[in-house]
This record gives sequence, structure tokens and C-alpha cells, in this order.
Amino acid sequence: MKIVLATLAFLCIPAAQAATPAELLAGYRAEAVKQSPGYKPSADAGAHLYSQRFTASGKMPSCASCHTNEPTRPGRHAVTDKAIKPLSPAANAERFTDPAKVEKWFRRNCTEVVGRECNAAEKADFIAFLTEGR
Repeated sequence: MKIVLATLAFLCIPAAQAATPAELLAGYRAEAVKQSPGYKPSADAGAHLYSQRFTASGKMPSCASCHTNEPTRPGRHAVTDKAIKPLSPAANAERFTDPAKVEKWFRRNCTEVVGRECNAAEKADFIAFLTEGR
């Protein structure tokens, strides 16, 4: 029950209250540690998740399918052809600053690409890759 309440408190930060990628990473890390004591975010694991090919969608088999192999560059949605701003916070300061948007896009993109929701460790690794590895 405590995990659920902590997660809800983390996710219910008002949208007007900006967060930083480091704060979001810390929140996901804390949640992952509860599930797996000793867990530490890994930029390498995040890079692997980003480039890994999944079978959930033939048109979007990886994150790079839409966000390109270089997340500091703009991308295009593989299905709608809609322009996508760079994923990396180094190239797009708005990335990973709104907890509600971050959760929305993780939920949507993990479901469409990976075929399931991503867990806290995967989210932390992904943010570590985009902030530390890029």
C-alpha cells in the first residue's frame, strides 16, 4: 500500500509544477529500489531499451523507429508521419519536466513498442540514458 501511495503522490505533482529529469529519475529509481533492493539506474541498459527491437508493432519495433538512432535529433512518427521534437533533454529542454506527460508517454509508447507498460527500473534506465549517456 505504501508503494501505491508513494507512486500516486509522485504522479500527482501538479502539471504547473515543473520537475527536472534528475528528479524524475530519482523518483523512478526509488520506486525500482522498492521492487529490487540495490537497483541502480544504468544508462547502458537505457540505451539497450531504446534501440532494442520488439515484436509488438511491425511499424514501430523500437524507440528509434520514431525518435531516430540519435535522440538529440528530431524524429517522425512511423505511422502518422507527425514531426517529433528531439527526445534528449540536451536538445529539448522541455523533455522530462512534466511528470504527468512523462507517465502518459511512457504508458503509450511502452505499450505500443514494447507490448506492455514499462516498469520503474526501465523508466529510470531510459532517463539515465537520455541524460547521462547523451
